[in-house]
Formats: sequence, C-alpha cells, structure tokens
Amino acid sequence: MSELPTLRPRRVFLAWVLAVYALTRVVSTTILLVVMQHQVPSGMTGGDDVPVSYFPFTALWDGQWYQTIAEHGYPTTLPRSEGGSVQQNAWAFYPLFPMLSRVGMALTGLHFPAVGSTIALLCGAGAAVLMGLLLRERIGDPAAYLVVALWAGFPASVTLQLAYTESLAMLLLVGYLYALARERWLVATVVALLVGLSRPIAVPLAVVTLVVVVVRWRRRRARPIPGRTYAAMAGALVGCGVAGLLWPAIAWWRTGVRSAYTDTMATWRSSGTVEPFKPWAGMSTYVFGDTWGPVMLFVMPLLLVAVVAGPWAHNLRADLRTWTLAYPAYLAAVLDPFTSIFRYLLPLFPVLVVMLGAGWKDRRGNGWRRLLWRFVPLAVLCVVGEYYWTDILWRFIPPSDYPP
Repeated sequence: MSELPTLRPRRVFLAWVLAVYALTRVVSTTILLVVMQHQVPSGMTGGDDVPVSYFPFTALWDGQWYQTIAEHGYPTTLPRSEGGSVQQNAWAFYPLFPMLSRVGMALTGLHFPAVGSTIALLCGAGAAVLMGLLLRERIGDPAAYLVVALWAGFPASVTLQLAYTESLAMLLLVGYLYALARERWLVATVVALLVGLSRPIAVPLAVVTLVVVVVRWRRRRARPIPGRTYAAMAGALVGCGVAGLLWPAIAWWRTGVRSAYTDTMATWRSSGTVEPFKPWAGMSTYVFGDTWGPVMLFVMPLLLVAVVAGPWAHNLRADLRTWTLAYPAYLAAVLDPFTSIFRYLLPLFPVLVVMLGAGWKDRRGNGWRRLLWRFVPLAVLCVVGEYYWTDILWRFIPPSDYPP
C-alpha cells in the first residue's frame, strides 16, 4: 500500500480549510443576493411595503420560528384547535440555536436575522475545520480540502449561512465523530448532550458509538482497555441515549403533556401522525409511479449499502460507514420525504469521499491531478444545484409555498 500524501503542518492545513470554506461562502452569498432580487416583499420578509434586504432574507421559513423562540421562548401550554388538536408550535424546534442567538442579540444589540445567520456562518466554519481534521489522516490533505469544498458547496449548503440549525448540528456532529475517532469518550459524552439540544440525531449517533466501542473491544489484546476507559465508553453510549430523550422530556416537563414533542411534530406531517417508514412508500409511488416506485424503494437502500460497503469506501472506516447507513435509516423512520430532504442530506458528507474517488485503500489516486479531474464536474453540479435550491425552495412566493 502506498503512503498518504505528506500532511501539511496543522496550522497551514487549517488555514487552507478555512480559505476553502470562505470561498464557498462567497459563492453562496452571491447566489443569495441574486435570488433576493426576485423575492417579493411579504410578511415573511419584514412587510409588504419593506424592501427585501440580506439579513431578513436569511431568516425566512423555520428562521421565523427560531426568531420567535429567541425573542419569546417556548409556550407553557400547547396551542390547540377548537376540536382539541395540537397546532404547530415552537416545541418542534430544538433550543440550542435560538438560545445562542438570544445571547448574541443581548451582547450585540442586533436583531435575530443578523445574529442567527452570523452564528450559522461561524458554526459552519467550525464544522469545516473539524471535518478536515477528521478526514485528513484517512484520505490526505488534498482530498480533505476537496471534500470540504463539495460539502460546503452542496446544493442545500446555503443553509450554512441562514438562520437555521444546519451549521450548528454539523459542528456538533463532526465534533462528536472526531472525539470518537480520537477515543475522547468523555468529550463525546458532553457533545452528545449538546446534540440532544440542537437536532434529533442522537439515535444514529448511538449506533455509531456502539460500533466504535465494539471495534475497540475487539482490539483489546493488542491495546488493553483500562477499567476507566470501559466506564468512559459506557458513558458515551448513555450520553447518546439521554440526548435522544432530552428534548421530549423537557417539552413534557414544561407543558405537562407527556407527548408534547411528538404531538407537535405530527402537526407537520401530511397524515397528522408520525408513521415510521410508511410515507416513503407513498412518496416513491408518487415520484416513480406504481410500477417503479416499489422497485426504487428497494433499490435505493441497497445502493447506499453498496456505496459504503465496497473497497472504494475503505478509508471511511467503521465509524463513518456506520453513520452513512444509520442516519438515512433514521430519516426513513421519522421523516416525511418532501422538500426538506435536500438539507437533511448535508450530514452525509462521507458519501462525498466515495464520489470523489478518495476512499480506496490504495491512496495513490489521492493526489491533486487525479482528484481535480473528478472534483471539477462535481463542483459545477453543486453550484448549479445551489442556485436552483435557493431560487426554487428558499425564495418565498406569496401567499404560500413549499418550505425548504
């Protein structure tokens, strides 16, 4: 097996990662400013007679929910219709991002759109740095730079500078995976608890943690495991379990309704209930037809398994391979597949390693020349997709529109 390309000094590597991230944000900002020119003023943008400006444009859709939470907190009683059904409310949105925004608003005196989008921008930079550090020893510096570029330029990556939780969730996700890779079990436990306050992804992270613990245990003869390490590994697993239950438990405590969180989430479902896996069957039939719908529903999971199980994904190792399977399985169980699915794909960054051809055990193809031949067409597709995502999904067309 050939050696990895020489790794740059850490500070040089980090500077290049930040430069790559900054360049992608220039592209995204340009796209936002271009699309903003076609945004019709409305109540969502600040008023029918108020010209649309950049920061309010970054706080549309769910950003308005986060603004309400940052300014007013959560309701202590669930809003209900005359028939007693729970209505859409703030308990569907996790608190860490709006609470950080509230602190930022208090410290700077700025309004939520400016603070929220800035926090997202900075969290995205942190996620890019940790992603680069997580990948560089597996695929080399050149490939790590380009994977970060593809991730930060992904069609839905505009959300990395919008008043949304994608950046914060990515920062915590990659931070957790990096802590696991370094066997910093207690750090991982703390990060898991923060994940439980930012995004409902603790369950697939628990699966990843279990796999990493099992892999470490199987190597115990070559690397003995001290008793305190066993306790720390157990703590990381427990931390993921607590994180998965933390926000629903807080919603129950504050409202007095045990099912406050799940009842609220159900109000965003087309069926009015959270039905594991079933909505995917209906959507596949809707998109591909009665004949091909069931076929695609069967083929797509097999294709995803093939992506991460083959030798082309060797350098992902067990942790990233497991995440790439556990996370989509979790989405299939809890998510109604609709327009939001595109931004939910951002955490699947390990797939970009395979798409770039950087995951093979023999790493001789991870030099700049070969990588760029694969990177350039992918980057072009990302930029084109980014524009269409912003124009079709982010731009609000009154009086109602499909959410991003």
